Amino acid sequence: MSELLLLIIYCAILGSGVGFLAGLLGIGGGLVIVPVLSVILLHFDIVPLEQAVIVAIATSLASILFTSTSSALAHHKHGNVPWEIAPWIMTGVALGALISGFLAALLPENVVRIIFAVSVVLIALKMFYSSRKVDAPIEREMPNKALLTFFTTITGGLSAMIGIGGGALLVPLLTFFSIDMRKAIGCASACGIVIALFGSIGYITSGSSHFAVADGFAGFVYLPALLGIVCTSWFTAPLGAKATAHLPVPLVKKIFAALLLLMAVNMVMR
Repeated sequence: MSELLLLIIYCAILGSGVGFLAGLLGIGGGLVIVPVLSVILLHFDIVPLEQAVIVAIATSLASILFTSTSSALAHHKHGNVPWEIAPWIMTGVALGALISGFLAALLPENVVRIIFAVSVVLIALKMFYSSRKVDAPIEREMPNKALLTFFTTITGGLSAMIGIGGGALLVPLLTFFSIDMRKAIGCASACGIVIALFGSIGYITSGSSHFAVADGFAGFVYLPALLGIVCTSWFTAPLGAKATAHLPVPLVKKIFAALLLLMAVNMVMR
């Protein structure tokens, strides 16, 4: 078996897991794809060590374009996408993702990694704590549309910078403003499409001078890995979305928080 085929198989196995998580938690799967794909790329000696993370991030974003589309369609079918506010959120995440895709290659990786890890820990603790509350939730009004777009520009930029679909930041933001957990996850899935699209444009453009199409790259996106991930994640994302419709909200929050904590530990130790 050729190494390229083996790499695609590994990525297909990875895609089956992240697709389910994308549908279940609205995260786009990048929280899992980036660290695992970095190891796969280095194992097969596809890229040098100093470029493994950014290639994994770019490829993750490109795969999220497909995974989030599948997940968002499933959530829309279940009525979990709040379309009355989604366009304003999508505008913000698009702006942030496009800018971030160009800037990510210029920023020190260690700084981005540590800031993200700290932020993720805080978000996870908040999510886990809120899942244990038994009192009636505090009702908070949604900010005006301009402020909502500003907040989501920041979340979209951070999400694209580290190769995730946005759910890790967007879901806690929306639930803070009293959006139902399932609708927040559905909205994050829809916004993951926008983050992935505009973020990928930035990574493909900025990486065109580093890698050649003849070697299997579109900018920083490694196409064989993308193929492997997408060929399975497209089909498993609806299964995760279906599970969200039946799982109790507190359990979904605990799963979400646990995943974020695992990712934070991985980011710090890498």
